[in-house]
Amino acid sequence: MKAVTVIPRQAGSTTLRDVPEPSLDDIPGGRGVQVRILRVGLDGTDKEIAAGEYGVAPDGFDFLIQGHESLGVVEQAGAAVTDFASGDLVVSRVRRAGTSLYDQIDMPDMTTDDAYFEHGISRVHGFLTERYVEDARYLIHMPAGLREVGVLLEPTSIVEKGITQAYEISRRLKVWEPRRAAVLGAGTIGLLATMALRVRGLDVVAIGLDQPPYLNSELVEAIGARYASTKQESLEQIAAPDAGGRFDLVFECTGFSPLVFEGVPTLLAKNGVMVLSSVTGGSRTVEVPSDAINLDMVLGNKVIVGTVNANREHFEAGVRDLALCEDRWPGWLDRLLTHPVSGLDEWEKAFQLLGAPGVIKVFIEVAPLP
Repeated sequence: MKAVTVIPRQAGSTTLRDVPEPSLDDIPGGRGVQVRILRVGLDGTDKEIAAGEYGVAPDGFDFLIQGHESLGVVEQAGAAVTDFASGDLVVSRVRRAGTSLYDQIDMPDMTTDDAYFEHGISRVHGFLTERYVEDARYLIHMPAGLREVGVLLEPTSIVEKGITQAYEISRRLKVWEPRRAAVLGAGTIGLLATMALRVRGLDVVAIGLDQPPYLNSELVEAIGARYASTKQESLEQIAAPDAGGRFDLVFECTGFSPLVFEGVPTLLAKNGVMVLSSVTGGSRTVEVPSDAINLDMVLGNKVIVGTVNANREHFEAGVRDLALCEDRWPGWLDRLLTHPVSGLDEWEKAFQLLGAPGVIKVFIEVAPLP
């Protein structure tokens, strides 16, 4: 079968090749599920792995099948599988369990292992192929009514984890009723974070660089949030008292790390939580007023928390919020799927689209939706 593969840490090595068909026997105990890939979403992680910046091949292989955002349909299941049947739509979790305590309690996203297992990224083949076999424990049911937008579940799970962590942290306050949230960034993750926070009833300001009107700003406003461009307003103006004041929750997903140090004292209200979701692998440095930031954090009882990957709880929360979004704002999620690419043979076109103007979500249609 076909697969888009890369030799990790070797720029320019991405290619389409034939790989062996997976087998249910690859998963012990009769718990394997064979899934036919329907759609695979792409993001900056895929582009960075293709550029040779990181990635680890599975044991016994010198290549890695790319792709970690999937939607598929079950073709067959092992004898011990009772929770999935042929024809079920599924999304696979990205991480598999390792050896740490957190892995043992099905929280591999919080692993303390130095070497983790992550589909299409580290030590496990990804989904830019025709089929895969996975342990049933790592699969998430996708309702048939969400088939058109199901490929958005994996990035939505990242958002869900960040928001869940903010609420868990704020149990320290005994009573936490966040009313205002700011989302730093208006790309795919920023739009999904805006949606998830609006579903929860928060007043949301999504902060981006580009000036409106353009598709992303229109999408923000279509669900009752406000879009603010930093080319038109400073962070101080966005968080000014006459504009509504500072924010109880700030979700950062810009990929521009200096904004974090500006955002804490400027945007974050007392007792607030800032969630950092950007993976910044560069070497950017910036001077910051460290005493002022430290003082503001201490006197304001503020928290900064990093979030990466997701576990079952967050994927299932993502299904719920995607369904609520479809019910409340029909067709909104479809507008995020801006650039479909037909077939694995067109993988180069898909990678070229990543980061291009006007692109929100690139995805490859590997097979027709049932």
